[in-house]
Amino acid sequence: MPPCVTIGLENLKHRFASELKDRRIGLLANPASVDFQFCHAVQVIQDLFPGRLTTLFSPQHGFYAEKQDNMIESPHGKDPELGIPIYSLYSHTRIPTTQMFDNLDTLIVDIQDVGTRVYTFIYTISYCMELAAHTGKSVIILDRPNPIGGTRVEGNVLKPECASFVGRFPIPMRHGMTVGEICRYFNQAFQIGCDLTVVPMSGWKRSMYWHDTGRTWILPSPNLPTPLSCMVYPGQVIFEGTNISEGRGTTLPFECFGAPFMDTAAMAPILNRDVAGASFRPMCFQPTSGKWQGQVCKGFHIHVTAPDDFEPYTASLLALQLIIKCHPDDFEFKPPPYEYEYERLPMDLILGDAAIRTDLCAMTAIREIKARWQLELETFIAESQASYLYD
Repeated sequence: MPPCVTIGLENLKHRFASELKDRRIGLLANPASVDFQFCHAVQVIQDLFPGRLTTLFSPQHGFYAEKQDNMIESPHGKDPELGIPIYSLYSHTRIPTTQMFDNLDTLIVDIQDVGTRVYTFIYTISYCMELAAHTGKSVIILDRPNPIGGTRVEGNVLKPECASFVGRFPIPMRHGMTVGEICRYFNQAFQIGCDLTVVPMSGWKRSMYWHDTGRTWILPSPNLPTPLSCMVYPGQVIFEGTNISEGRGTTLPFECFGAPFMDTAAMAPILNRDVAGASFRPMCFQPTSGKWQGQVCKGFHIHVTAPDDFEPYTASLLALQLIIKCHPDDFEFKPPPYEYEYERLPMDLILGDAAIRTDLCAMTAIREIKARWQLELETFIAESQASYLYD
């Protein structure tokens, strides 16, 4: 039975059939780019427009999403069946070159986003939009659900001095938009000038989480294996900027976090008292790769019990502040490099505001930190609504 939400890839056959039949088509995709019958976008487009697909592109982690971690580059390749090039946009360059666009007229984008500022896919798309505008090409985005919903927007808006490939534009940590909507926002707010069209979904509502869509989750990157990992990711990603394991190398990436030195007994009562919509269950885990590989870590497994009440970014800021307070001699911020930034502190790039790191270390109350970003957050919400496609 088809799911209750129909995605852009499935709606493409109802749109642009005549416009695209004579155009050379490029496709930016990865393994999550499938329809409800698990047919990949390459095959869908090839069936709809035989012989028109000329070029493939892949984001971070590769066309087959086999690369596990940050700054692990993917090589260019060739599709074994069609014989067309696959250009990696996470290789020696993160920005497509003019030569890569030479053999296409329209770039189709079918990428599953996860609703969080610190995720490179949306910036890869933005660079493609810029090149398309420069070279006179068009871009069509096949829209997909935001797995963590479209009603909750959370966190500070990124400061320009903290811009990087994990935060290119001033948006909050949890942006509350679909991939099509946020690319419309980039195009309008930052005057990219791309000839951009979004093929919308049918049946998606802003209040939906992934489990409401009736769709099967296909992990868009190796360490977001479940919709729940996406739910906690807007907060748990901050631990990438520390010596605390964010659960890489375990079966619960981002859903668990810890380190050999963590005092879970001291932290658990505060986390479970002050965080709404989730329970922090003390646990031990031993990563098979990444931080603390082969060592037993003491930490927590986050169980989201009420998604509408849970604020993942706020929760992880509180957890980080508690770790800093309880373990001043063991806790460390991770030094550069991080996502091809070799001088600035990774934590500042992830948080998007160095003052938040300073406030956390100074034990400024989380409610005070939140109050300082509220006005910018409300401004973003008001401005971004012009790019919404769904009620």
